[in-house]
Amino acid sequence: MAHFRFGTFIPPIHPLGENPTLCIERDMDLIVHLDKLGYDEAWIGEHHSAGTELIASPELVIAAVAPRTRSIKLGTGVSSLPYHHPLILADRFMQLHHMTRGRAMFGAGPGALVSDAKMMGIQTDQQRDMMEEALDCILRLFRGETVTHKSHWFELKDARLQLRPYGGGEIEAATACMVSPSGPRAAGRLGTGLMSLSATAPDALASASKNWDIAVDIAAHHGRTMNRADWRMIGLVHIAETREQALRDVAFGINEWAQYFEDVAVLPMIPPDRKTDPAQFLVDTGRAVIGTPDDCLRQIEVLQKASGGFGCFLVTDHNWASFDRKLNSYELIARHVFPKVQGLNVGRDFSNAWVKERQKDFKASAKNATQMQIDRHTQEHAAKNQPLSDD
Repeated sequence: MAHFRFGTFIPPIHPLGENPTLCIERDMDLIVHLDKLGYDEAWIGEHHSAGTELIASPELVIAAVAPRTRSIKLGTGVSSLPYHHPLILADRFMQLHHMTRGRAMFGAGPGALVSDAKMMGIQTDQQRDMMEEALDCILRLFRGETVTHKSHWFELKDARLQLRPYGGGEIEAATACMVSPSGPRAAGRLGTGLMSLSATAPDALASASKNWDIAVDIAAHHGRTMNRADWRMIGLVHIAETREQALRDVAFGINEWAQYFEDVAVLPMIPPDRKTDPAQFLVDTGRAVIGTPDDCLRQIEVLQKASGGFGCFLVTDHNWASFDRKLNSYELIARHVFPKVQGLNVGRDFSNAWVKERQKDFKASAKNATQMQIDRHTQEHAAKNQPLSDD
């Protein structure tokens, strides 16, 4: 059975009034912290407008945190392909793959913010086709092929990368999707993993299994096989010691986060006509887990059932809570959710039960061993102190 993985997906949405330098620094500190906790992956987003998502180059963040971490894999989550010439992006990422000793992963998407595309004169209705066209070329370049391709927005003439992936293997790649079948179609045709954004949203959850089937069918048509271990589901989570504490934690910043989805984002996570506060709305509609480790476990079980099975759960990073409480949330997941999902304590549980079942015999053996030592000492002491005879 494949190892079930955990990670984080960092858009990231920061409070507008805070020091931007420190916001970026905290994002990097978070990744270092997750590496210490044993998280498997961290994916970093790319955005260029709206003032809240401050990372323009996920590659720069990956290059900065790689020397500060040991084992966590680091992905572009995602690289917005219509914004880049495929040769330059592929070549830059190949260098990053070497600089991280193979820990860099390539996530592909069309670009999330319409405002980013507008500043570059890109038509929104063309972005998904542009993404798939660019991704095809990038993956071929990653494989060491020489690529010639002419498009309405880029051209490649006998293009070839100077380097092959670090270690001689392949670069791990994933394609983002939510409800639209464009992501699954691209993943199936081109042979990448699938990354389901906002997977706990009702419409995304309802379409999860259908989108996977689309990817499988397209992959089979092109002679490929999809692997559920390469399917990542992304969800909103904040964990505390109690549900009441979790709700108190997120009161710190969830209203500003909700305002972002009203003013900027095109994904309708928080409708303005809701009857409750954002936290309660997210909990009531199943869009987020704001509660305990057991609540997080139940959400993963729901996702597994709805999808038919996947290989990695990514926590969408947010600034609902203060930084220390956010770190505490990630730690509680590592301490209490990892073991149950990954079966980390199977051996410990068996050993503990085995000892308990035999405790009566073990106690008797220990008591007998102790008594033997007492008896031996008594006999030796008595012999040592026996008076000498007169003979």
